[in-house]
Amino acid sequence: MKSKALIELLSDGQVHSGAALAEKLGVSRTAIWKQIRRAMEEGADIATIRGRGYQLVSRVDLLDRARVLREIAAGREQELSLTVLDEVDSTNAEVIRQINAGSKGVPVAIADCQTSGRGRRGRVWQSPRGENLYLSMGLTFHGGFGVLDGLSLVLGVAVANALERLGVPEVGLKWPNDIFLPDGKLGGILVELQGELEEGVVQVIAGIGLNVHMSRADGVDQPWSSLARACPQVGWSRSQIGGAIIDAVFDAVALFSDIGFADFRESWQRRDVFMGKSLKARGGDVEGVGCGIDDAGNYQIRTENGLVPVRAGEISLRVAK
Repeated sequence: MKSKALIELLSDGQVHSGAALAEKLGVSRTAIWKQIRRAMEEGADIATIRGRGYQLVSRVDLLDRARVLREIAAGREQELSLTVLDEVDSTNAEVIRQINAGSKGVPVAIADCQTSGRGRRGRVWQSPRGENLYLSMGLTFHGGFGVLDGLSLVLGVAVANALERLGVPEVGLKWPNDIFLPDGKLGGILVELQGELEEGVVQVIAGIGLNVHMSRADGVDQPWSSLARACPQVGWSRSQIGGAIIDAVFDAVALFSDIGFADFRESWQRRDVFMGKSLKARGGDVEGVGCGIDDAGNYQIRTENGLVPVRAGEISLRVAK
């Protein structure tokens, strides 16, 4: 028995006796007690009521495959191979495994918890159980690696579009792959290339992480935010958010494959959190004022000697102090 099955029974907020839970799950009362302890260690707030049983006090947001699919345009779900997991090393790695196993349709993985989540430049991405959205998609492009210029920015626009449709205000984009709210970083995008499957065909793994319910982040050394902190009045559903993002990525990738990056430039630019700020390029000696992106998705800094483009993967930007 997994703690998720127990949490599902307790999710109605009512008091359930240990005997009733044991009968429904086909295990002993001792097993129920152990699972209660495990769920509490994983962050669930469960009250033990003497002589009566157990009651889930905190709100629980379980991942629900059917709810994810409800947010996706009619007919499009048939193009997906959607996997929803309790725990995984990383959703990007899971999508790679699905591709290697010959997955039919677009492989998509969503997990309740990642044990080895990664961000840009190999940084650890905090992935606590039940709090955030961890989602990856396997995307196929035709035309070789050259057609991928600006892809991470396109995915940022897609995520921002999905969040704004769900009612999130003031979504910002930080070059090249971060999602921001006014009080800090909300999430990030990790794009990994799998090489050419055949001549001119490139497989891309797009990993998207968003802070949804997170209320603390020990060890994080930069301002951060979550949807629950920014919009506490909303009862956020990770399944709903995941479905909305999958649908928005489908829309964006179809347009990007047809016409390239040009039509996304303005959408990205109006959300640019660096625009007009004094910047330094970490790893280089470029310093100046942020001026947005060029037609290829490179970030531009206005220096004393004119505009200087910065390419993703070469150096990163930070606000000058």
